[in-house]
Amino acid sequence: MDNKQLTQLTEYSWKIEPYGEMRVPAIIYADADLIDQMDDKVSEQIINVAKLPGIVSAAYAMPDAHWGYGFPIGGVAAFDPDNGGIVSAGGVGFDISCGVRNLLTGLTLQDIEPVKKKLADSLFRDIPAGVGSTGHIHLNKKEMDSMLEGGAQWAVESGYGIPADLERIEENGRMSGAVPSEVSDHAKKRQRDEMGTLGSGNHYLEVQEVVKVYDINTSKVFNITEGDIVISIHCGSRGLGHQIGTEFLKRMVITASQHGIILPDRELACAPLLSAVGKTYLGAMRAAINCALANRQIITHLVRKVFKHFFPEIHLNLLFDVSHNTCKLEKHIVNGKEKQLYIHRKGATRAFSPGHEELPTVFKQSGQPVLIGGSMGTSSYILAGNTGNDVLSFSSACHGAGRSMSRRKAFKTWHGRQVTDELAERGIIIRSPTSRGVAEEAPGAYKDVKAVVNAAHYAGLARKVAKLQPVLCIKG
Repeated sequence: MDNKQLTQLTEYSWKIEPYGEMRVPAIIYADADLIDQMDDKVSEQIINVAKLPGIVSAAYAMPDAHWGYGFPIGGVAAFDPDNGGIVSAGGVGFDISCGVRNLLTGLTLQDIEPVKKKLADSLFRDIPAGVGSTGHIHLNKKEMDSMLEGGAQWAVESGYGIPADLERIEENGRMSGAVPSEVSDHAKKRQRDEMGTLGSGNHYLEVQEVVKVYDINTSKVFNITEGDIVISIHCGSRGLGHQIGTEFLKRMVITASQHGIILPDRELACAPLLSAVGKTYLGAMRAAINCALANRQIITHLVRKVFKHFFPEIHLNLLFDVSHNTCKLEKHIVNGKEKQLYIHRKGATRAFSPGHEELPTVFKQSGQPVLIGGSMGTSSYILAGNTGNDVLSFSSACHGAGRSMSRRKAFKTWHGRQVTDELAERGIIIRSPTSRGVAEEAPGAYKDVKAVVNAAHYAGLARKVAKLQPVLCIKG
Protein backbone atom coordinates (compact mmCIF):
# COMPACT_ATOMS: atom_id res chain seq x y z
CA MET A 1 0.00 0.00 0.00
CA ASP A 2 1.17 3.51 -0.78
CA ASN A 3 1.48 5.01 2.70
CA LYS A 4 2.05 8.62 1.64
CA GLN A 5 -1.49 9.55 2.65
CA LEU A 6 -1.21 7.72 5.98
CA THR A 7 -0.42 9.34 9.30
CA GLN A 8 0.94 6.86 11.82
CA LEU A 9 -0.87 7.17 15.14
CA THR A 10 0.75 4.27 17.00
CA GLU A 11 2.87 1.29 16.05
CA TYR A 12 -0.35 -0.50 15.13
CA SER A 13 -2.70 2.21 13.85
CA TRP A 14 -2.73 4.59 10.89
CA LYS A 15 -5.03 7.41 9.87
CA ILE A 16 -6.16 8.96 6.59
CA GLU A 17 -7.39 12.48 7.27
CA PRO A 18 -10.68 13.44 5.63
CA TYR A 19 -10.35 15.12 2.26
CA GLY A 20 -12.61 15.65 -0.72
CA GLU A 21 -15.96 13.96 -0.11
CA MET A 22 -14.83 12.02 2.97
CA ARG A 23 -17.17 12.69 5.90
CA VAL A 24 -14.92 11.06 8.51
CA PRO A 25 -11.31 9.84 8.70
CA ALA A 26 -10.25 6.30 7.84
CA ILE A 27 -8.35 4.24 10.42
CA ILE A 28 -6.30 1.15 9.54
CA TYR A 29 -5.05 -1.20 12.26
CA ALA A 30 -1.81 -2.91 11.24
CA ASP A 31 1.93 -2.82 11.78
CA ALA A 32 4.28 -1.40 9.15
CA ASP A 33 4.88 -4.76 7.46
CA LEU A 34 1.15 -5.49 7.13
CA ILE A 35 0.61 -2.00 5.73
CA ASP A 36 3.27 -2.67 3.09
CA GLN A 37 1.57 -5.95 2.18
CA MET A 38 -1.90 -4.43 1.78
CA ASP A 39 -2.88 -3.62 -1.78
CA ASP A 40 -3.81 -0.03 -2.64
CA LYS A 41 -7.42 -1.13 -3.08
CA VAL A 42 -7.76 -1.34 0.72
CA SER A 43 -7.07 2.37 1.21
CA GLU A 44 -9.15 3.27 -1.84
CA GLN A 45 -12.12 1.27 -0.60
CA ILE A 46 -11.97 2.41 3.02
CA ILE A 47 -11.77 6.03 1.81
CA ASN A 48 -14.90 5.44 -0.27
CA VAL A 49 -16.67 3.96 2.77
CA ALA A 50 -15.83 7.17 4.65
CA LYS A 51 -17.85 9.08 2.03
CA LEU A 52 -21.14 7.30 2.70
CA PRO A 53 -24.09 9.19 4.26
CA GLY A 54 -24.59 9.02 8.01
CA ILE A 55 -21.25 7.38 8.80
CA VAL A 56 -20.11 7.92 12.39
CA SER A 57 -16.61 8.55 13.83
CA ALA A 58 -14.45 6.78 11.22
CA ALA A 59 -14.26 4.01 8.65
CA TYR A 60 -12.07 1.20 9.98
CA ALA A 61 -9.93 -1.53 8.39
CA MET A 62 -8.79 -4.50 10.46
CA PRO A 63 -5.23 -5.98 10.30
CA ASP A 64 -6.36 -8.72 7.87
CA ALA A 65 -7.91 -6.24 5.43
CA HIS A 66 -7.76 -6.92 1.71
CA TRP A 67 -9.72 -6.00 -1.39
CA GLY A 68 -13.41 -6.91 -1.37
CA TYR A 69 -16.65 -6.05 -3.11
CA GLY A 70 -17.48 -2.47 -2.11
CA PHE A 71 -16.16 -2.53 1.45
CA PRO A 72 -12.71 -4.02 1.91
CA ILE A 73 -12.83 -7.40 3.60
CA GLY A 74 -11.92 -6.45 7.15
CA GLY A 75 -13.98 -3.25 6.93
CA VAL A 76 -16.03 -1.81 9.79
CA ALA A 77 -18.34 1.20 9.70
CA ALA A 78 -21.19 2.53 11.86
CA PHE A 79 -24.19 4.46 10.54
CA ASP A 80 -26.69 6.66 12.35
CA PRO A 81 -30.28 6.07 11.16
CA ASP A 82 -31.32 9.49 12.51
CA ASN A 83 -28.74 11.26 10.38
CA GLY A 84 -29.40 9.73 6.97
CA GLY A 85 -27.39 6.61 7.72
CA ILE A 86 -27.39 3.83 5.15
CA VAL A 87 -27.20 0.07 4.93
CA SER A 88 -25.04 -1.43 2.18
CA ALA A 89 -25.30 -4.97 0.87
CA GLY A 90 -21.66 -4.62 -0.20
CA GLY A 91 -20.84 -3.62 3.37
CA VAL A 92 -22.17 -6.93 4.65
CA GLY A 93 -20.99 -9.19 1.85
CA PHE A 94 -22.44 -12.06 -0.12
CA ASP A 95 -21.83 -14.79 2.47
CA ILE A 96 -24.06 -13.23 5.08
CA SER A 97 -23.21 -14.28 8.65
CA CYS A 98 -20.27 -16.41 7.60
CA GLY A 99 -18.70 -17.18 10.93
CA VAL A 100 -16.84 -19.54 13.22
CA ARG A 101 -17.92 -21.71 16.12
CA ASN A 102 -15.58 -23.59 18.40
CA LEU A 103 -16.36 -26.87 20.17
CA LEU A 104 -14.54 -28.28 23.19
CA THR A 105 -13.85 -32.03 23.22
CA GLY A 106 -12.02 -32.79 26.48
CA LEU A 107 -9.70 -34.98 24.38
CA THR A 108 -5.96 -34.79 23.73
CA LEU A 109 -3.87 -35.50 20.64
CA GLN A 110 -2.92 -38.84 22.21
CA ASP A 111 -6.61 -39.75 22.21
CA ILE A 112 -7.07 -38.71 18.60
CA GLU A 113 -3.96 -40.21 16.98
CA PRO A 114 -5.05 -43.89 16.87
CA VAL A 115 -8.25 -43.00 14.97
CA LYS A 116 -7.18 -39.82 13.17
CA LYS A 117 -7.52 -41.09 9.60
CA LYS A 118 -10.80 -42.88 10.29
CA LEU A 119 -12.11 -39.78 12.06
CA ALA A 120 -11.16 -37.60 9.07
CA ASP A 121 -12.89 -40.01 6.69
CA SER A 122 -16.05 -40.11 8.81
CA LEU A 123 -16.27 -36.33 9.11
CA PHE A 124 -15.69 -35.95 5.37
CA ARG A 125 -18.41 -38.50 4.64
CA ASP A 126 -21.02 -37.10 7.03
CA ILE A 127 -20.54 -33.33 6.65
CA PRO A 128 -21.07 -32.43 2.97
CA ALA A 129 -18.53 -29.95 1.59
CA GLY A 130 -17.79 -28.27 -1.72
CA VAL A 131 -19.53 -26.25 -4.42
CA GLY A 132 -23.22 -27.13 -4.62
CA SER A 133 -22.97 -29.63 -1.78
CA THR A 134 -26.30 -30.83 -0.42
CA GLY A 135 -27.22 -32.64 2.77
CA HIS A 136 -29.86 -35.04 4.03
CA ILE A 137 -32.20 -32.25 5.19
CA HIS A 138 -34.82 -31.07 2.70
CA LEU A 139 -36.97 -28.17 3.89
CA ASN A 140 -40.45 -27.48 2.60
CA LYS A 141 -41.78 -23.91 2.42
CA LYS A 142 -43.15 -23.88 5.97
CA GLU A 143 -39.96 -25.38 7.42
CA MET A 144 -37.81 -22.94 5.46
CA ASP A 145 -39.67 -19.93 6.87
CA SER A 146 -39.49 -21.38 10.37
CA MET A 147 -35.73 -21.84 10.03
CA LEU A 148 -35.25 -18.29 8.69
CA GLU A 149 -37.26 -16.95 11.61
CA GLY A 150 -35.79 -19.15 14.33
CA GLY A 151 -32.11 -19.70 13.47
CA ALA A 152 -30.21 -22.00 15.83
CA GLN A 153 -33.21 -21.98 18.17
CA TRP A 154 -35.22 -23.64 15.40
CA ALA A 155 -32.40 -26.14 14.89
CA VAL A 156 -32.30 -27.07 18.58
CA GLU A 157 -36.09 -27.40 18.70
CA SER A 158 -35.81 -29.67 15.66
CA GLY A 159 -33.42 -31.98 17.48
CA TYR A 160 -30.07 -30.60 16.32
CA GLY A 161 -28.42 -29.79 19.62
CA ILE A 162 -29.33 -28.85 23.16
CA PRO A 163 -30.76 -25.65 24.72
CA ALA A 164 -27.45 -24.98 26.51
CA ASP A 165 -25.85 -24.40 23.10
CA LEU A 166 -27.92 -21.25 22.60
CA GLU A 167 -26.29 -19.46 25.52
CA ARG A 168 -22.97 -19.61 23.64
CA ILE A 169 -24.15 -18.14 20.31
CA GLU A 170 -24.43 -14.51 19.26
CA GLU A 171 -28.03 -13.29 19.64
CA ASN A 172 -28.72 -16.46 21.66
CA GLY A 173 -28.95 -18.28 18.37
CA ARG A 174 -31.77 -16.22 16.87
CA MET A 175 -31.50 -12.81 15.19
CA SER A 176 -34.65 -10.81 15.90
CA GLY A 177 -36.25 -8.78 13.15
CA ALA A 178 -35.89 -11.44 10.47
CA VAL A 179 -38.59 -11.30 7.81
CA PRO A 180 -38.65 -14.54 5.80
CA SER A 181 -41.20 -13.11 3.37
CA GLU A 182 -38.55 -10.61 2.19
CA VAL A 183 -36.34 -13.50 1.04
CA SER A 184 -37.01 -14.39 -2.59
CA ASP A 185 -38.31 -17.78 -3.65
CA HIS A 186 -35.13 -18.25 -5.67
CA ALA A 187 -32.94 -17.69 -2.59
CA LYS A 188 -35.04 -20.17 -0.62
CA LYS A 189 -34.85 -22.70 -3.44
CA ARG A 190 -31.05 -22.48 -3.43
CA GLN A 191 -31.01 -23.25 0.30
CA ARG A 192 -33.65 -25.96 0.42
CA ASP A 193 -31.16 -28.84 0.30
CA GLU A 194 -28.05 -27.08 1.67
CA MET A 195 -28.65 -27.08 5.42
CA GLY A 196 -25.90 -28.84 7.33
CA THR A 197 -23.28 -28.31 4.61
CA LEU A 198 -19.92 -26.50 4.61
CA GLY A 199 -19.90 -25.10 1.10
CA SER A 200 -16.71 -24.14 -0.71
CA GLY A 201 -14.02 -21.47 -0.75
CA ASN A 202 -12.36 -20.84 2.60
CA HIS A 203 -14.99 -22.79 4.56
CA TYR A 204 -13.81 -25.72 6.63
CA LEU A 205 -14.20 -28.00 9.60
CA GLU A 206 -10.93 -28.37 11.48
CA VAL A 207 -9.83 -30.49 14.42
CA GLN A 208 -7.12 -28.55 16.27
CA GLU A 209 -4.77 -28.83 19.23
CA VAL A 210 -4.30 -26.02 21.74
CA VAL A 211 -0.51 -25.57 21.60
CA LYS A 212 -0.11 -22.38 23.63
CA VAL A 213 -2.10 -20.43 26.23
CA TYR A 214 -1.31 -16.73 26.61
CA ASP A 215 -3.94 -15.67 29.16
CA ILE A 216 -4.39 -18.30 31.85
CA ASN A 217 -7.26 -16.59 33.68
CA THR A 218 -9.32 -16.14 30.52
CA SER A 219 -8.46 -19.63 29.29
CA LYS A 220 -9.95 -21.02 32.51
CA VAL A 221 -13.20 -19.17 31.79
CA PHE A 222 -13.15 -20.55 28.24
CA ASN A 223 -12.31 -24.01 29.65
CA ILE A 224 -9.27 -24.55 27.44
CA THR A 225 -5.78 -25.73 28.40
CA GLU A 226 -2.64 -26.61 26.46
CA GLY A 227 -2.93 -30.03 24.87
CA ASP A 228 -6.73 -29.87 24.46
CA ILE A 229 -8.33 -30.89 21.18
CA VAL A 230 -10.94 -28.43 19.91
CA ILE A 231 -13.02 -28.22 16.73
CA SER A 232 -13.61 -25.14 14.59
CA ILE A 233 -16.48 -24.88 12.10
CA HIS A 234 -16.28 -22.07 9.53
CA CYS A 235 -19.23 -21.56 7.15
CA GLY A 236 -22.18 -19.27 6.49
CA SER A 237 -25.58 -18.90 4.85
CA ARG A 238 -24.59 -20.72 1.65
CA GLY A 239 -26.66 -20.07 -1.51
CA LEU A 240 -29.41 -18.19 0.28
CA GLY A 241 -27.12 -15.45 1.61
CA HIS A 242 -25.36 -15.09 -1.72
CA GLN A 243 -28.66 -14.71 -3.56
CA ILE A 244 -29.90 -12.07 -1.11
CA GLY A 245 -26.69 -10.08 -1.56
CA THR A 246 -26.92 -10.30 -5.35
CA GLU A 247 -30.55 -9.24 -5.52
CA PHE A 248 -30.31 -6.32 -3.12
CA LEU A 249 -27.12 -4.91 -4.64
CA LYS A 250 -29.05 -4.50 -7.88
CA ARG A 251 -32.02 -2.93 -6.11
CA MET A 252 -29.80 -0.53 -4.17
CA VAL A 253 -27.98 0.59 -7.32
CA ILE A 254 -31.31 1.43 -8.94
CA THR A 255 -32.78 3.30 -5.96
CA ALA A 256 -29.67 5.16 -4.70
CA SER A 257 -30.21 8.21 -6.93
CA GLN A 258 -33.84 8.42 -5.81
CA HIS A 259 -32.53 9.17 -2.31
CA GLY A 260 -29.93 11.64 -3.52
CA ILE A 261 -27.06 9.24 -2.83
CA ILE A 262 -24.02 9.66 -5.06
CA LEU A 263 -22.08 6.41 -4.98
CA PRO A 264 -18.27 6.73 -4.91
CA ASP A 265 -18.24 3.16 -6.21
CA ARG A 266 -21.12 1.21 -7.75
CA GLU A 267 -20.19 -1.72 -5.53
CA LEU A 268 -21.05 0.44 -2.50
CA ALA A 269 -24.71 0.44 -3.53
CA CYS A 270 -26.76 1.30 -0.46
CA ALA A 271 -30.10 2.57 0.79
CA PRO A 272 -31.12 4.76 3.73
CA LEU A 273 -31.77 2.62 6.78
CA LEU A 274 -35.24 4.11 7.15
CA SER A 275 -36.18 3.67 3.48
CA ALA A 276 -38.38 0.88 2.14
CA VAL A 277 -35.46 -0.87 0.44
CA GLY A 278 -33.27 -0.45 3.53
CA LYS A 279 -35.87 -1.98 5.81
CA THR A 280 -36.58 -4.78 3.37
CA TYR A 281 -32.91 -5.65 3.09
CA LEU A 282 -32.49 -5.71 6.87
CA GLY A 283 -35.39 -8.15 7.17
CA ALA A 284 -33.91 -10.43 4.53
CA MET A 285 -30.35 -10.11 5.85
CA ARG A 286 -31.46 -11.02 9.37
CA ALA A 287 -33.18 -14.09 7.96
CA ALA A 288 -29.87 -15.02 6.32
CA ILE A 289 -28.09 -14.58 9.67
CA ASN A 290 -30.55 -17.07 11.16
CA CYS A 291 -29.88 -19.42 8.24
CA ALA A 292 -26.15 -19.36 8.98
CA LEU A 293 -26.69 -19.88 12.71
CA ALA A 294 -29.00 -22.83 12.00
CA ASN A 295 -26.52 -24.25 9.49
CA ARG A 296 -23.63 -24.22 11.95
CA GLN A 297 -25.89 -25.71 14.61
CA ILE A 298 -26.85 -28.63 12.35
CA ILE A 299 -23.20 -29.22 11.44
CA THR A 300 -22.42 -29.27 15.16
CA HIS A 301 -25.02 -32.00 15.61
CA LEU A 302 -23.46 -34.03 12.77
CA VAL A 303 -19.95 -33.60 14.23
CA ARG A 304 -21.17 -34.75 17.62
CA LYS A 305 -22.61 -37.91 16.08
CA VAL A 306 -19.27 -38.72 14.41
CA PHE A 307 -17.27 -38.13 17.59
CA LYS A 308 -19.77 -40.13 19.63
CA HIS A 309 -19.01 -43.14 17.45
CA PHE A 310 -15.28 -42.94 18.25
CA PHE A 311 -15.54 -41.57 21.80
CA PRO A 312 -18.89 -42.65 23.31
CA GLU A 313 -18.18 -41.04 26.68
CA ILE A 314 -17.71 -37.45 25.52
CA HIS A 315 -20.02 -34.56 24.67
CA LEU A 316 -18.74 -31.67 22.57
CA ASN A 317 -19.57 -28.49 24.46
CA LEU A 318 -19.85 -25.23 22.57
CA LEU A 319 -17.37 -22.48 23.46
CA PHE A 320 -18.86 -19.77 21.25
CA ASP A 321 -20.25 -18.95 17.81
CA VAL A 322 -19.53 -15.57 16.22
CA SER A 323 -20.37 -14.15 12.79
CA HIS A 324 -18.26 -11.83 10.68
CA ASN A 325 -20.43 -10.61 7.76
CA THR A 326 -23.30 -8.70 9.33
CA CYS A 327 -25.00 -5.38 9.99
CA LYS A 328 -26.33 -5.14 13.54
CA LEU A 329 -28.06 -2.49 15.62
CA GLU A 330 -25.98 -1.78 18.72
CA LYS A 331 -25.63 0.84 21.45
CA HIS A 332 -22.43 2.87 21.36
CA ILE A 333 -21.23 6.10 22.96
CA VAL A 334 -20.55 8.86 20.44
CA ASN A 335 -19.43 12.30 21.65
CA GLY A 336 -20.51 11.41 25.16
CA LYS A 337 -24.01 10.33 24.15
CA GLU A 338 -25.43 6.84 23.75
CA LYS A 339 -26.59 6.18 20.20
CA GLN A 340 -28.27 3.30 18.41
CA LEU A 341 -26.04 2.61 15.43
CA TYR A 342 -26.00 0.05 12.64
CA ILE A 343 -22.55 -1.54 12.62
CA HIS A 344 -21.38 -3.07 9.35
CA ARG A 345 -18.72 -5.74 9.84
CA LYS A 346 -17.49 -7.31 6.63
CA GLY A 347 -14.79 -9.86 7.31
CA ALA A 348 -14.65 -8.50 10.85
CA THR A 349 -15.75 -10.00 14.16
CA ARG A 350 -17.80 -8.47 16.93
CA ALA A 351 -15.59 -8.45 20.03
CA PHE A 352 -17.53 -7.17 23.04
CA SER A 353 -15.32 -6.17 25.96
CA PRO A 354 -15.65 -7.31 29.60
CA GLY A 355 -18.82 -6.07 31.26
CA HIS A 356 -20.81 -5.57 28.06
CA GLU A 357 -24.52 -5.95 28.75
CA GLU A 358 -25.10 -8.30 25.80
CA LEU A 359 -22.50 -10.85 26.87
CA PRO A 360 -23.57 -14.20 28.34
CA THR A 361 -23.04 -14.25 32.10
CA VAL A 362 -20.11 -16.64 31.84
CA PHE A 363 -18.16 -14.11 29.73
CA LYS A 364 -19.03 -10.92 31.64
CA GLN A 365 -15.60 -10.67 33.26
CA SER A 366 -13.49 -12.14 30.49
CA GLY A 367 -14.98 -10.48 27.44
CA GLN A 368 -16.38 -12.21 24.38
CA PRO A 369 -14.48 -15.08 22.75
CA VAL A 370 -13.10 -13.94 19.39
CA LEU A 371 -12.41 -16.88 17.07
CA ILE A 372 -9.73 -16.24 14.43
CA GLY A 373 -9.31 -18.83 11.70
CA GLY A 374 -5.92 -19.26 10.11
CA SER A 375 -5.24 -20.42 6.58
CA MET A 376 -5.27 -24.15 5.93
CA GLY A 377 -2.23 -25.70 7.60
CA THR A 378 -1.39 -22.71 9.79
CA SER A 379 -2.38 -21.64 13.29
CA SER A 380 -5.75 -20.38 14.40
CA TYR A 381 -6.31 -18.30 17.54
CA ILE A 382 -8.79 -17.68 20.30
CA LEU A 383 -8.86 -14.09 21.52
CA ALA A 384 -11.11 -12.12 23.87
CA GLY A 385 -12.72 -8.71 23.45
CA ASN A 386 -10.54 -6.03 25.00
CA THR A 387 -11.56 -3.19 27.32
CA GLY A 388 -11.72 0.08 25.39
CA ASN A 389 -12.22 -1.42 21.94
CA ASP A 390 -15.64 0.20 21.64
CA VAL A 391 -13.83 3.51 21.16
CA LEU A 392 -11.18 2.03 18.88
CA SER A 393 -13.38 0.07 16.47
CA PHE A 394 -16.99 -0.11 17.67
CA SER A 395 -16.04 -3.34 19.49
CA SER A 396 -14.67 -5.08 16.40
CA ALA A 397 -11.62 -7.20 15.61
CA CYS A 398 -10.11 -9.13 12.71
CA HIS A 399 -11.65 -12.41 11.54
CA GLY A 400 -8.79 -14.40 10.02
CA ALA A 401 -5.46 -14.24 8.24
CA GLY A 402 -6.72 -12.36 5.20
CA ARG A 403 -5.81 -13.25 1.63
CA SER A 404 -2.57 -11.98 0.13
CA MET A 405 -3.15 -13.68 -3.23
CA SER A 406 -6.23 -14.17 -5.41
CA ARG A 407 -7.70 -17.65 -5.72
CA ARG A 408 -6.88 -17.64 -9.42
CA LYS A 409 -3.22 -16.86 -8.80
CA ALA A 410 -3.06 -19.44 -5.98
CA PHE A 411 -4.45 -22.10 -8.32
CA LYS A 412 -1.75 -21.27 -10.86
CA THR A 413 0.95 -21.34 -8.16
CA TRP A 414 0.15 -24.58 -6.33
CA HIS A 415 -1.26 -28.01 -7.08
CA GLY A 416 -3.81 -29.39 -4.65
CA ARG A 417 -2.08 -32.76 -4.34
CA GLN A 418 1.22 -31.01 -3.63
CA VAL A 419 -0.35 -28.99 -0.80
CA THR A 420 -2.09 -32.05 0.64
CA ASP A 421 1.12 -34.10 0.59
CA GLU A 422 3.19 -31.32 2.18
CA LEU A 423 0.67 -30.97 5.00
CA ALA A 424 0.52 -34.74 5.45
CA GLU A 425 4.27 -34.74 6.05
CA ARG A 426 3.58 -32.37 8.95
CA GLY A 427 0.94 -34.73 10.33
CA ILE A 428 -2.04 -32.68 9.08
CA ILE A 429 -4.73 -34.65 7.24
CA ILE A 430 -6.70 -32.85 4.52
CA ARG A 431 -9.95 -34.09 3.05
CA SER A 432 -11.57 -32.10 0.23
CA PRO A 433 -13.87 -32.89 -2.70
CA THR A 434 -11.56 -31.06 -5.14
CA SER A 435 -7.83 -30.52 -5.49
CA ARG A 436 -8.54 -27.09 -6.97
CA GLY A 437 -10.16 -25.96 -3.72
CA VAL A 438 -7.07 -27.05 -1.79
CA ALA A 439 -4.76 -25.17 -4.19
CA GLU A 440 -6.85 -21.99 -3.96
CA GLU A 441 -6.67 -22.12 -0.17
CA ALA A 442 -2.96 -22.97 0.10
CA PRO A 443 -1.35 -21.50 3.24
CA GLY A 444 0.92 -19.32 1.10
CA ALA A 445 -2.10 -17.53 -0.37
CA TYR A 446 -2.75 -15.85 2.98
CA LYS A 447 -1.05 -13.32 5.21
CA ASP A 448 0.85 -14.40 8.29
CA VAL A 449 -1.96 -14.98 10.78
CA LYS A 450 0.48 -14.51 13.68
CA ALA A 451 1.25 -10.98 12.50
CA VAL A 452 -2.45 -10.21 12.04
CA VAL A 453 -3.34 -11.47 15.52
CA ASN A 454 -0.43 -9.63 17.11
CA ALA A 455 -1.57 -6.40 15.46
CA ALA A 456 -5.09 -6.86 16.83
CA HIS A 457 -3.65 -7.68 20.25
CA TYR A 458 -1.25 -4.75 20.51
CA ALA A 459 -3.70 -2.31 18.93
CA GLY A 460 -6.08 -3.13 21.80
CA LEU A 461 -8.88 -4.64 19.70
CA ALA A 462 -8.75 -8.10 21.28
CA ARG A 463 -6.22 -9.91 23.46
CA LYS A 464 -4.62 -13.27 22.76
CA VAL A 465 -5.88 -16.22 24.80
CA ALA A 466 -4.74 -19.37 22.97
CA LYS A 467 -3.03 -20.63 19.82
CA LEU A 468 -4.35 -23.66 17.92
CA GLN A 469 -2.62 -25.94 15.42
CA PRO A 470 -4.51 -28.08 12.87
CA VAL A 471 -4.66 -31.85 13.21
CA LEU A 472 -7.10 -32.57 10.39
CA CYS A 473 -9.14 -30.37 8.08
CA ILE A 474 -12.29 -30.99 6.04
CA LYS A 475 -12.06 -28.40 3.28
CA GLY A 476 -14.90 -27.10 1.14
